[in-house]
Amino acid sequence: MGQFKGLRILLFAMLAMTCVAAMDCVAAQDGKTSPSRQGRPPLPRTEARPTPQQLKMNAWTVGLAGGLIEGAPLRLAAEMARVTDDGDELRVLPVVTRGAAENVNSLLYLRGIDAAIINSDALDEYKGEVPDIDRRIAYIASLFPSELHVFVRPEIGSLKDLAGKKVNFNTQGTAAAYSGPLIFSRLGIAAEQTFVPHQVALEQMRRGEMAAVVFVTSKPIDAFVKGRWEPGFKFLPVPYESNLGNYYLPATLESSDYPNLLKPGERVATIAVPTVLVAFNWPANTNRYERVARFVDRLFSRIDTLQGAGFDPKWKSINLGATVPGLTRLPAAQAWLDR
Repeated sequence: MGQFKGLRILLFAMLAMTCVAAMDCVAAQDGKTSPSRQGRPPLPRTEARPTPQQLKMNAWTVGLAGGLIEGAPLRLAAEMARVTDDGDELRVLPVVTRGAAENVNSLLYLRGIDAAIINSDALDEYKGEVPDIDRRIAYIASLFPSELHVFVRPEIGSLKDLAGKKVNFNTQGTAAAYSGPLIFSRLGIAAEQTFVPHQVALEQMRRGEMAAVVFVTSKPIDAFVKGRWEPGFKFLPVPYESNLGNYYLPATLESSDYPNLLKPGERVATIAVPTVLVAFNWPANTNRYERVARFVDRLFSRIDTLQGAGFDPKWKSINLGATVPGLTRLPAAQAWLDR
């Protein structure tokens, strides 16, 4: 009986809070102040016209689509917001999204998003759907490469051996789930694709239920550095072919990255997907363009801070002048570099 009584009290409390919130809302719509809000200013969002404070706060606010909460892109977005913060002169809001692979959607269609962190090949599916996608979106900087890791069981000798076999590409929304199947398609490998968490797939590999797992992330990966694998488990080389050149870059996995899996001095050729900071290419002399231009100026001017202690080590390898395959540089970024 005590449990039921506690449940009734909890439900009553929730109902009471709902009623108070509803009364506040109705009172605000009627232009009256509810008893629970006496002595407080009206809620800003009930104003028919934006207040001067609202205009001031929004004038120099940039929405930055980051990625999944556990991913590196969101972490870098948060660090960019830290170093570029300039009070009312610039406010960068990192946004948790469904992943870097879907941030193109956020940039094109989500209100308030001016910049995003994407994978360079994420534009591929928009080629036939969004006219002039290459001109609507421009890159600010190449952030870091996400290397393709094709990790296989001992009986798999080449990429061709994966045809018809189970290959895991991690969960939907991750870089592997988007870029992995796209790369396999370009290489002509028709594997049986699965999308379960890699931790689950790696255990299935040990039992012989999964032929391979595909990671698309910056090396080294803890699962291969700290994990213990039986002889024969290995990374497959991935050739850098001509049909990969418009989005990808050649890369290598080295023994210094994975000493438990590669012999001293051994290298495995692979490709990398550039992770890129991009912006919507707003027309010059518009407020949205000026916001992004100010963000670029603050970010580039303070890159030394990001490359110092207390920030992600990936910043140390970032070259602001690096180009991105398949994209053009944002004019504001090019102007800063020219200066």
